[in-house]
Amino acid sequence: MDIVKLSTLGPGESGVITALHAEDELYHRLAAMGFRIGKRVQVIRLGRFSGPLHLRIGTTDLMLRRNDAYKIDVTAG
Repeated sequence: MDIVKLSTLGPGESGVITALHAEDELYHRLAAMGFRIGKRVQVIRLGRFSGPLHLRIGTTDLMLRRNDAYKIDVTAG
């Protein structure tokens, strides 16, 4: 399985989080929303014009900016 950035996944694709490359403040905010290593995340849809990603982690749906999603590594598949 390849490691890719979360921001590169398309609608319907999912992956398992392998790393968070964020400064402390963002790291804690992402962890509070459920972004933890080993968790599966699914892309529901993409915002237009480089807008936010609509994601699902477990039963939680949330929106995440693309530049924040770029800091999250996942194994695609």
